[in-house]
Amino acid sequence: MALVDHDTCSNTHHPAQHLASVDILYLDQTLVAVHKPAGLLVHHSRIDRHARHAAVQLVRDQIGQRVYPVHRLDKPTSGVLLFALDPGTARALVEQFSAGHVRKQYLAIVRGYTQETGSIDTALTERLDPIADAQADRDKAPQTASTQYRCLARVELPHPVGRYRTARYSLLELRPRTGRQHQLRRHLKHIFHPIIGDTTHGDGRHNRFFREHFDNQRLLLAATALQCLHPTSGEPLRITAPPAAEFQRILAALGWSDRIAPHPEVGHGP
Repeated sequence: MALVDHDTCSNTHHPAQHLASVDILYLDQTLVAVHKPAGLLVHHSRIDRHARHAAVQLVRDQIGQRVYPVHRLDKPTSGVLLFALDPGTARALVEQFSAGHVRKQYLAIVRGYTQETGSIDTALTERLDPIADAQADRDKAPQTASTQYRCLARVELPHPVGRYRTARYSLLELRPRTGRQHQLRRHLKHIFHPIIGDTTHGDGRHNRFFREHFDNQRLLLAATALQCLHPTSGEPLRITAPPAAEFQRILAALGWSDRIAPHPEVGHGP
């Protein structure tokens, strides 16, 4: 089958609180994919009542019709976000996500030097919110979770952070094989290479260093590619997006601009 590949040229960063629209990566009669900026919720939540915007409402208003979320990105994560335009398409896509047939790829900047390649296979317990998940099962067993990674670049900076005289960082390509809550952030913390800018699962000293030296105000995690079967045609559909402008600025400061392929390849699912 032919692989339908869609990319975006526009990638201007807008602070989430001032957004009036988002970049549309792909649009047809049944699907729309957008580039979600960091700081934007997928949909309004009781646990973030003060957020002015959510992707569901912005995209609905932008294209003039209702949209149906089929997966999520954490609020601080930017990148490819897919919606269905009708309930039947939404059900078909959710089934693909649930069956592990959707291939996803991310970029992340993490603390330390990682191995060249690796697989993190650590079960994760669902973390419940006392408000949003008040009725949920609190005795649910940990869920299997698997993430593959590949190191694209490393750098050592002549700045003391913590007890070390220099600071080391790696640029990773991440390919989750499951879709658990905060999976990538928790898995990278598990192997002692937390993602820079992660205020929940990260390292505060290195987050502070990036704020002070690079004016970084975000989680350095971006969803750069998603591949699924189009629910109508059955053809493989791949949607890609470069990292947002503020992410690319950090990559340039670290000398990594040339390490980002224009059309990232998506790893295989289970």
